[in-house]
Amino acid sequence: MGERVRHRRSDVVEHALSVLDRYGLADLSMRRLATDLGVQPSALYHHFASKQLLLAAVADELLARGRRDERATEGEWDELVAVVCGELRDAMLAYRDGAELVAAVSAFGLGARRPADELEQILGAAGLAPAGARLAARTLLHFVFGHVADEQTQLQASASGAIDGLPQDSDFAVGLSIVIAGIRDLILRQGNELPKNLSWVMGR
Repeated sequence: MGERVRHRRSDVVEHALSVLDRYGLADLSMRRLATDLGVQPSALYHHFASKQLLLAAVADELLARGRRDERATEGEWDELVAVVCGELRDAMLAYRDGAELVAAVSAFGLGARRPADELEQILGAAGLAPAGARLAARTLLHFVFGHVADEQTQLQASASGAIDGLPQDSDFAVGLSIVIAGIRDLILRQGNELPKNLSWVMGR
């Protein structure tokens, strides 16, 4: 007889998030998911053609769950950037290896596009040319991904007893303000002569 157990796409993603949070990204495999769900691995490929596409769906769901009910949509560009980056950090910290997952999916161009798209829109409205807005958005994302990955590594090391105590208060806000200050400097220099290697950022 054929396999009778059926799971919706959302069921698979839901369980994948649970496995991620309990065991980490390294143990999030199609075989483990299939075993836990009581199906053959081939059944999962009905919803996802590859593990990479499954991870992309998991990353998108992770970000969707981290969406704040109330968030600023108007205001100074630097305040909006801080909101997007802070929300991204919170979403990734909510799940074990969240930063590693979202960063990998983003790097492969398979998903997790919302933060990048929002940052590019904000920075474009602030005055950066499209190419410059993309570069600035990637720079911000690299900072957030790296910082959260470091935080999660310390938390896991502390939990396993590899290091004593929990990490000190995060310097995330300070680091983010430094990156934003560099972007602000570029925007403020619009009315002045830019060095040749920076003029393209402003579309000049």
